[in-house]
Amino acid sequence: MTDGAMARHGDTATGPRGDRAGGGGARVDLVIRGARVLDVFGDAWREVDVALAGGRILAVGSAPAGSVETFDAGGRPLVPGFIDGHMHIESTMLTPEGFAAAALPHGTTAVVADPHEIANVLGAQGIAYMLAASADLPFDAFFTAPSCVPCTSLETAGARLEAPELARLLADPRMVGLAEVMNYPAVLAGEPAMIAKLEAARGAGKPLDGHAPGLRGHALQQYVWWGIDSDHEATDLEEADEKLAAGMFLMLREGSAAKNLRALAPAVTAWTRARCLLVTDDLTPTDLVARGHLDAVLAAAVAAGLTPSCALAMVTWNAAQRFRLWDRGAVAPGYRADLVLLQDEKSFRPAAVFKDGKMVARNGNLIAPIPHRPAAGMLDSVRARVPDAAALRLPAPAPGRQVRAIGLVPDQIVTEELAVAPAIRDSQVVADPSRDLLKLVVVERHGKRGGIAVGLVRGLGLRAGAIASTVAHDSHNLIAAGVEDRDLLAALDAVCRAGGGLAVAAGGKVVATLPLPVAGLMSPEPAVVVAGGLAKATAAARDLGAAPLHPFMTLSFLALPVIPALRLTDRGLVDVAAQRLVALELP
Repeated sequence: MTDGAMARHGDTATGPRGDRAGGGGARVDLVIRGARVLDVFGDAWREVDVALAGGRILAVGSAPAGSVETFDAGGRPLVPGFIDGHMHIESTMLTPEGFAAAALPHGTTAVVADPHEIANVLGAQGIAYMLAASADLPFDAFFTAPSCVPCTSLETAGARLEAPELARLLADPRMVGLAEVMNYPAVLAGEPAMIAKLEAARGAGKPLDGHAPGLRGHALQQYVWWGIDSDHEATDLEEADEKLAAGMFLMLREGSAAKNLRALAPAVTAWTRARCLLVTDDLTPTDLVARGHLDAVLAAAVAAGLTPSCALAMVTWNAAQRFRLWDRGAVAPGYRADLVLLQDEKSFRPAAVFKDGKMVARNGNLIAPIPHRPAAGMLDSVRARVPDAAALRLPAPAPGRQVRAIGLVPDQIVTEELAVAPAIRDSQVVADPSRDLLKLVVVERHGKRGGIAVGLVRGLGLRAGAIASTVAHDSHNLIAAGVEDRDLLAALDAVCRAGGGLAVAAGGKVVATLPLPVAGLMSPEPAVVVAGGLAKATAAARDLGAAPLHPFMTLSFLALPVIPALRLTDRGLVDVAAQRLVALELP
């Protein structure tokens, strides 16, 4: 066989790790010498050299003769590039390019992102933007096809995706699965539209991600029976163990608002570790800039009792296997040369990051160029009109009757349904900051129903003023919480004028804003700029008494009608367990 014939043969997939350009006789581009390499197959560390060629790992051991360029690892740990197996780029408030630029210096070379945030605003057009904006980067963004657009029928989204659209999306090789199936009541009820989506993913041979907080017993068995075999919503050890026993991949989440790693770490054993992943789900830009990405999660995992090699496998090999990314996740011949040279195994901070065999970051600094694409068609997505004061009024209930209020649970996104005695003024229910009871408002922003709903929430801590946002999972309508109606209206008006974003108001005036003009979810600015804007808005909210560590992210989940127990959408208060609208006044 001639050299040319060999090259042509190498251009086709020859195994589960994909294309081979040049095979074992390829010219060596770089040798990383003196590294302590993680063997994810044998749970061991080996002192070896690693030769790279054509963007892949050519050999692990002694370097081939004739090597030209070398890099001295100095005995430091060399591991596969980190893979976040479940996250939402939109939650970082950054565009795909901005997120890649921020995450690469922290060792993340690939993510599996669920774009259902932008899909609920702009549908398939929004997903097309995410695919285009993340193409041609020194970073791999894989996606899962959103299964819940809209999330339920109890809210108004900007778009709708049904099984035929999902089937077309799943044909894209970068669509590696069906995104979290949040509407588990529809699965359990066998609703035809939902089942058709599951069948579309199964027909495409793609894995199905789950989202089933608190689902246990026979209901969990039914859910898994349909082929849904992962979950990132477990919050206690008993739930995690049951989901692992049902054959699910357990995603241990350590994000900004939801932190489940310490509680779930004991579920990772010698038997279960191969089916466990570390994920971030939702991460603020301030956390991304100040703390890092998966490198910070790895440090937290070791602090929770996992060994470094086990934790590292959960963000490399395990993530790759779960999503059938056969050509990455290990330092071995034929795998992609996506590598992270760590400073040490305690901080997990990268000294150098390689993507496809080329260094893209060093000592926390990005050194690779990141191309940017215009966000055409993603702007001007806020089509709501700010309500007048009359729309925010809550008529007082019958004398002596209690009302429902959403109760926050610290460091979690689940809520409680509270029964409270309302504060009444001029025959209207009003906020009562002395008892941490605030007004909560959701306004439909997609130019459809135009619905406005008002309720009460406890746990945000505001003593005065109001905060507002166009980030409100998952339909991303306008959401605001506050003490005085005039501040609620001022904050809502500010985010509308900005084309989306966050705002803080006090004394009838806007005191802080963060514009998020891309679908009302993301900013085209660099991570440090967006993080700075969020920090200022958060500080302004804290000055008014905001209690949660991330008040805007906490606010954003109060409209999500698939997380127990009580939520508020543009259509009204939602009893999540019953999947029905309920009145503010208790019977």
